[in-house]
Amino acid sequence: MNKLIEVLVPVYALSLVLSAGASAQVMLPSSLLVKGNLPDHVIEPIPYPVRFTDENHLLLYDPSDKTEKIYDFKKEEYTETKAVGKKSYEPEIHFKADAFGVSKYDGKIENSVNAYYSPDHRRVAFVRDNDLYVKDLSSGEEERLTFDGTDLIKNGYSSWVYNEEIIGRPTAYKAFWWSPDSKSIAFFRTDDSKVNAFMTYDSRGHFGKWVEWRYTQAGDTNSDVRLGIVSVDDVFATGEKPSVVWAELDEKQDHYIGTPFWSPDSRRLLATWMNRDQNHFEILSVSPYDGTAGLVYSEDQKTWIDWPEGIAFTADGFYIIRDFSLYEQIYYVPYSAQGYYGSYRQITEGPNWGIKLVKIDSKYLYYTARRDFTTVNQLYRVNLRGSQKKTECLSLTDYDFTNVVVSPKGTKFAARYSNVSTPAKVVAMSIEKDANTWLIADSRGSKFFDYKIATGEIMHYSTSDGLRIPAKVIWPFNMDKTKKYPVIVEIYGGPGYTEVMDDWSRPSFNNQWWAQNGVIQIWLDNRASGHLGKKSINQIYRQLTHYELRDFCDAMKWFEQNFSCIDPAKVGIEGFSYGGTMTVLAVTRGNEYFKYGIAGAGVYDWSLYDSHYTERYMDTPQDNPDGYAKNAVLNNLDSYIGDDSNMLFLSHGTLDDNVHFQNTLQLVRALQEKGKKFKMMVYPEGYHGYKGDQHRFWERDNMEFWYKYLLGKPLPTELDY
Repeated sequence: MNKLIEVLVPVYALSLVLSAGASAQVMLPSSLLVKGNLPDHVIEPIPYPVRFTDENHLLLYDPSDKTEKIYDFKKEEYTETKAVGKKSYEPEIHFKADAFGVSKYDGKIENSVNAYYSPDHRRVAFVRDNDLYVKDLSSGEEERLTFDGTDLIKNGYSSWVYNEEIIGRPTAYKAFWWSPDSKSIAFFRTDDSKVNAFMTYDSRGHFGKWVEWRYTQAGDTNSDVRLGIVSVDDVFATGEKPSVVWAELDEKQDHYIGTPFWSPDSRRLLATWMNRDQNHFEILSVSPYDGTAGLVYSEDQKTWIDWPEGIAFTADGFYIIRDFSLYEQIYYVPYSAQGYYGSYRQITEGPNWGIKLVKIDSKYLYYTARRDFTTVNQLYRVNLRGSQKKTECLSLTDYDFTNVVVSPKGTKFAARYSNVSTPAKVVAMSIEKDANTWLIADSRGSKFFDYKIATGEIMHYSTSDGLRIPAKVIWPFNMDKTKKYPVIVEIYGGPGYTEVMDDWSRPSFNNQWWAQNGVIQIWLDNRASGHLGKKSINQIYRQLTHYELRDFCDAMKWFEQNFSCIDPAKVGIEGFSYGGTMTVLAVTRGNEYFKYGIAGAGVYDWSLYDSHYTERYMDTPQDNPDGYAKNAVLNNLDSYIGDDSNMLFLSHGTLDDNVHFQNTLQLVRALQEKGKKFKMMVYPEGYHGYKGDQHRFWERDNMEFWYKYLLGKPLPTELDY
């Protein structure tokens, strides 16, 4: 059993070790870096914790060799390893919509989409020709549950906007949910008949073809979605056409229905509902027998409301994470709450963000959050007994803790942890007073100290209105502070997305190559990234990109004032999607600080993007015409120069179903009309992100741009293929 100090090397001590061995260290070989490889035994693959099977045994999954492993704390070693293939694991508590043992079917069913086992693995539900079916595995019998599926009416299959923005990409359009007792299925019926058809062009073949997407742009008509429940047991028992029970939700006003959640006893379905303005949210308890719905939880905000990621159930109510107090807190809501705020019991307090529930027992609630430091996740527990809700931090504040699991009796926890200077480890720690620690796996290999590895540094910049926001920097090797160096800034910038974390980034071609070749790398967040809670995120309401760009400009102003080694004439910025939007704005409206930019697949007029995402922050174009006009990239091009001192490089895939190629085409026309030069690369049949040969071409093209405009020389031969 290892004591804490022997396992967790402090950051400053690691820095001393690196410095002491620096004379013997060599650079990571460029011949390997350009292939995306590292020398052997520099960074090793490690598993991640899945759950404790009891107080003395921990189940881990290793994706590198697709094995499950059991760690024995008494023997301090792995005692069992078995191959399991590709596998995903649900959280320890029932928090996700499909957390009741539901998994993807591993067999074949003709013409089926999204085939998923029932929790008891006796049946499989799937979609065929936009109708919902169930197959009994013992008899092989199939039963059809819906009968009106067409190209525009889809049962158990979501619309594009719902898949992207509400139920989430990982669902792959799956819009049905088994009850925990395997007797019923809840599903969405989606009618896209009033949604405009958006056409994209596939150039392959002799004539090419048009690809149609039912995609609602901001201010346009949304899909009509209903929540149905069907009894699978009744269908197989009677063989008759099933009767669908429709949830009695408010369908009179324009609205969205979110992911539903079955209670563990299958006696109620919690339906989530939101008005189209996304400032009023409800959770309703729906009877699976007659569809009647009773209000349980209600929430209003002056700006917008985000959907809950999940619900953790008890016998009498549920725990939920909400941010209406301007930080995230955990609340307990009894089923009898009837939407009354006074019925909700607040469990946590303080400046929490990014909360994830880990475990709930009779005495404690365990959760991770960015709380004491906004760039690291820590493990906390709060006492559920008595009136004093005391919060304790159980982990170490110098590290970011992820994949956290707690043992059944709460005597220890396991996690991955790291920071910018410490490669990821898997560690288990005693929660009791003895503070024992077990080092289970370490990604720092035996050859780690043989090489010079560029690691990050976390610092905080100040905005013009007094906010303090984190940034990450990787400095070049052997930097001479009396000289000027070019800079590449990496951004995303979208609301709620955190780019800057004090965690380990695996050495890669990009971050090591630029450090070896004299380029400063900076990663930036802004006030809407989540470091400062919902109060700061709310400032972007109805003026998306305005404050984000101002913060990025303030960041570069701060860096240039505090680090004379930065060459202000050689600052480049790059980003994709929302990051592409921000990159174009930085190189045009913000070109006092950002001279060059590589922008991929950005939204250049918010009226062209999808309804749910855009209207959440901007309202509709009809309600907020000035906000849309002022913050459209297309209307902010006047200061852009378009020469060797200020150059923009655009790229986009022609089949991008998320941010349509239409955005870049309209930007190109606007630049041409103003006589502004720019560079551009089109990726035929590319989607929202380039793959395979196109991805390799994109990386090489970007490197050539940076070498020309930041380093003033041609691309090295080893990068030119």
